[in-house]
Amino acid sequence: MFSIFKKDPVKKLDKLYESKLEEAMHAQRKGDIKSYAMITAEAEKIKAQILELKPSTKA
Repeated sequence: MFSIFKKDPVKKLDKLYESKLEEAMHAQRKGDIKSYAMITAEAEKIKAQILELKPSTKA
């Protein structure tokens, strides 16, 4: 009944994932490859969480 008030955790993680990728891009452009690698690894962990939460479309 009140499902319209519930936040979608996938949307929140998706925004976080996009911001991490953008942060990684800026680090790479500055030449800080070590930070780029660390931020990209964090983004991949977030992507794995997103894939776990999304319902599979294969039936």
